[in-house]
Amino acid sequence: MMITGAASTGPQGLFTSLRVVLLGAGRVAGHLGPALAAAGHAVVGVWSRTPESATALAARLPAAAAFSGPATLPAADIYILALPDAAVPAVLAAAGFPTGSLVVHTAGALPLAVFAAHPQLRGGVLYPLQTFGPGRTIHWPTVPLCLEAAEVTGLATLRRLAGTLSQDVREMDSARRLQLHVAAVWASNFPNHLLGIARELLQQAGLPWELLHPLIRETVDKALVQPPFAAQTGPAVRHDAGTLARHEEALAAHPRWQALYQGLTASIQEAARGAENNPPTRQL
Repeated sequence: MMITGAASTGPQGLFTSLRVVLLGAGRVAGHLGPALAAAGHAVVGVWSRTPESATALAARLPAAAAFSGPATLPAADIYILALPDAAVPAVLAAAGFPTGSLVVHTAGALPLAVFAAHPQLRGGVLYPLQTFGPGRTIHWPTVPLCLEAAEVTGLATLRRLAGTLSQDVREMDSARRLQLHVAAVWASNFPNHLLGIARELLQQAGLPWELLHPLIRETVDKALVQPPFAAQTGPAVRHDAGTLARHEEALAAHPRWQALYQGLTASIQEAARGAENNPPTRQL
């Protein structure tokens, strides 16, 4: 039987409320749960492989209770698996979802086919394209929410839920979502790692991290308004062999970073050779 009964409608018949159960209490759930509650949905239950995390998140949600295991779940209109990709199959196998339940995961690279072994469920995806960290405030109306579902009614419910959180809701199949997730790693995870290296190098030299803040902001702002390859500056795109050699020498104590520097330099030069238009910009 399909789980229904808690949704309410507004004066124009617009969908306004759903009962939600969160399985997971990490960074994604820690931001998504309060956002759902703020949008008027009832997050009625939270489970985590770390019980203390479930209890802490449930305490922040007005209607939620933490529960000890996924085998017995409270009734809900939608169950959201905010879990690491590798944990999803095991939780799907162990959880006691009522037949016909709408169960969605929040992963970028995990295909909808993960639900194929559970035909009694209505599988779906609610992938928020954002990085989540403790103590950060997420402006949900601007977060792209990428949706996929195995059947029409599940997709309709996902669209209604997503529309209460964000102004940017898109349907996207697993193959395109995977490509988006790869691009997101290049746009977020890798630059963050490179910034970490830059910060470490400054600390080792006794220089303040704040020196780079204006440069970082300008680099990101510029990349958002013109093609990044076309905006590339620095010794690699200039083929400044002397500066490149001195940089590599300065990195001799960090062979992994030195190898990364060499690889990125080669990639920048290859991209510059292939660019149709590389207008001059202020060089660093």
